[in-house]
Amino acid sequence: MRIFKIPNKCAIWRGFSRVAAVVFTVAAMPLATLAEPAHGIAMYGEPALPEGFESLPYANPQAPKGGTIRLAESGVFDSLKPWVLKGNPVWPILFQPGLVTESLMYRSLDEPFTLYGLLAETVETDAERRWVEFTLRPEARFSDGSPVTVEDVIWSYETLGTQGHPRYHGAWSKVERIEQTAKRSVRLTFNTLDRELVMLMGMRPILQKAQWEGKDFTQSGLEVPIGTGPYVIDRVDTGRSISFRRNPEYWGKDLAVSRGLHNFDVIRFDYFGDSNAMFEAFKAGEIDVWRELSPLKWETEFNFPRATSGAVVQSEIPNQRPSGIVGLVMNTRNPLFSDWRVRQAMIEAFNFQFINNTLNGGADPRITSYFSNSELGMQPGPAEGRERELLEPFASDLPPGTLEGYALPEGSDRALDRAGLRRALDLLEQAGWTVQDGRLADADGRPFAFEIMLNQSGSAMRTASETQQIVDIFDQALKRLGIAARITRLDAAQFIERTNNFQFDMTWYERGLSLSPGNEQLLYWGADGVDQPGSRNWMGMNSPAAEAMIEAMLNTDDDQDFAAAVRALDRVLTAGRYVIPVSFSANSRLAHSSRLHYPDRKTLYGDWPGFMPETWWQEAEK
Repeated sequence: MRIFKIPNKCAIWRGFSRVAAVVFTVAAMPLATLAEPAHGIAMYGEPALPEGFESLPYANPQAPKGGTIRLAESGVFDSLKPWVLKGNPVWPILFQPGLVTESLMYRSLDEPFTLYGLLAETVETDAERRWVEFTLRPEARFSDGSPVTVEDVIWSYETLGTQGHPRYHGAWSKVERIEQTAKRSVRLTFNTLDRELVMLMGMRPILQKAQWEGKDFTQSGLEVPIGTGPYVIDRVDTGRSISFRRNPEYWGKDLAVSRGLHNFDVIRFDYFGDSNAMFEAFKAGEIDVWRELSPLKWETEFNFPRATSGAVVQSEIPNQRPSGIVGLVMNTRNPLFSDWRVRQAMIEAFNFQFINNTLNGGADPRITSYFSNSELGMQPGPAEGRERELLEPFASDLPPGTLEGYALPEGSDRALDRAGLRRALDLLEQAGWTVQDGRLADADGRPFAFEIMLNQSGSAMRTASETQQIVDIFDQALKRLGIAARITRLDAAQFIERTNNFQFDMTWYERGLSLSPGNEQLLYWGADGVDQPGSRNWMGMNSPAAEAMIEAMLNTDDDQDFAAAVRALDRVLTAGRYVIPVSFSANSRLAHSSRLHYPDRKTLYGDWPGFMPETWWQEAEK
């Protein structure tokens, strides 16, 4: 039996003296607690699909194989290692599930949080989920033909957890030990109660130990990774394009979780400097799919020849997932934004109604909270029941509106929202800022000035021109308050470097959220991320209340208690006033080549990683 002891695993969350880490050992577990190995596992209840299912319900097992799909990304890349902090990597390697590397389990897009066996044929855990054991499929192979071993699994988990990107560190810190229990079985034992850990451990990418051992794993690089997935990296033009070729010898092509997926022979990603160039390439037929973010453009700009001829079609993909948060985030590490009244003043000055009408024709609704558009979102009015019970111990430290109810200002349909600006000035005055000789300054005459940093390549949810338009309108309102904002546009590499190190005052921020929030919430909002480079806690929030809500989410086996904890967290985040939110759409707008098709059966998550190109296929030319 091979055992790796994880050193120095102590209290996990700062500010929780009342919660001790509970350490469990294999010796302390009675045999009666052992469960039966299963084909899948769910966060709550049982997986919807029985053992021996034929295929995922949203896949088309009759989909033809073949053809090429050409996709687009903005910016550039200089690394093929998305598992480390350094470099500007090819993100599709990480975010397209099972493209090049695979995990032990596969996540279904049709269930909030259910995993089915992929590299692992079975998963086993106890009732309290203090440990999890995976048994590898004997046929699992890397693309070079070598078998996937328990040694590869242990090395991958240990390396990612200690040398990989910080997103892996939090969950790894809760692992007491990892050990080989049989030729094809590996067990992880946890040092704290956290029911989600058995799920997270099933979703780590499995890398080949032989390829990376003895090298500095923390460094970025262009070495082609050897994975187990259905595709291998075929061609790389650094910074410009990358192609993935379907592996005809893919070991898992006959698995139930693979049937009907991975249908294209080649998946190609071309990189563009900005969204305008990308859209022109789509119009010219050089790329096959365009994700339109503007409802106004969706209605007015798809009259080019390939669209009018029928070579391009427009599809809308609905979803039932949370809106997430999109907008301008304020960095509270800067004392300027440490006061909630200042942050609320920025929200008051941001005339959403006018901006939305100008850019979107008013078609899309505003994001009202981080988990809006789902049953996990906070409701209007005061907190009640279990939500209030969870929040009450922190009442004295919570910003106004957390318990009482918080709503964003409505704004005005005119460019000048006088009422909003008056409220903003009143809040700023309360915070010690007054207009002096036409400029906003503190009692010592220091001006209220800050930088708004933008990525000139745009983002996943907004083009660069759209974010620039939004900020330009906002800047005009700030000038009326006597505030001088400096707008800086950076290339993608500079933007990533500065945001990784929190070197900004205000910047464009996007965080997608799922129907199964868990440990990743600590990476997004946890206190450890305030000083940890590469964390997603861009706003620098340090909230014991938020961490307590996350703890409550992780340690309940009741789905109603779970929902109450998420809604309570949503209140803490929204009333914290860290982000000036913009609009969202419950439908993804995809324009694509008429040769491309996707299943009629929509998924709970809609257009989400794992949907396109995984479930899509190409019809043969007639």
